[in-house]
Amino acid sequence: CIQLLLETWKVDIDNLIAGLGAMGVAFTFIAQDTLASLFAGVIILTDAPYKIGEFLILENGLRGRVINIGFRSTRLVTLDDVEVVIPNSNMINAQVTNMSGGPIAYSRLSCPVSVAYGSNVEQVKEILLNVSTRLDHIDRDQPETSPRVLFEAMAASSLDFVLLVWVLEPHLHP
Repeated sequence: CIQLLLETWKVDIDNLIAGLGAMGVAFTFIAQDTLASLFAGVIILTDAPYKIGEFLILENGLRGRVINIGFRSTRLVTLDDVEVVIPNSNMINAQVTNMSGGPIAYSRLSCPVSVAYGSNVEQVKEILLNVSTRLDHIDRDQPETSPRVLFEAMAASSLDFVLLVWVLEPHLHP
C-alpha cells in the first residue's frame, strides 16, 4: 500500500531506503553515548553497586554522597556541597570505592602517623586511641567499628602507623 502511494508520487524507493539507512547510521553515532549511559543505568539500578545516601570515592579522586541514580546519570554532592552529574557509562567503567557499603554502614577514615625510630610503640598506640576519643562523629558503640591502630611499616626514617576510625557522617570529613 505504501509502496503504491510512493510510486504514484514518483518517489524513488531505492534512494529513500538508502537515505533512511544513512540516517540510521548517523543516529546510532549520535546516540551512542546516551544509549551507553542508558544501558549502564539499567545495570547500576539492577546490580546496585551503590545506593542513594552512600558515600563514594571515584578513581579520579571525586568524593561525594549519592543523591540520585537515574537511567542516564548518577548525581553526587561533593564535600563542598557541589552537585556533580556523572554519566552512568562513566560510573560503570570507573573504579568506585563505596565507603558506606559492606557490612559496616559507615565510612572508614585512615589517618597515617609516622613517629621516630626508638619511640615507644605501645605509647604511640595509646596516644592515637586517646586522640580518637576526642574526634566528633566517630562510631565507638560496636566492636567492629571501634577505633584501631595498626603498624604499617618501618620506613627509611620512621615507624609508620595508621589510626582507623569509622565516621558516622563521612561527608563531614574530607
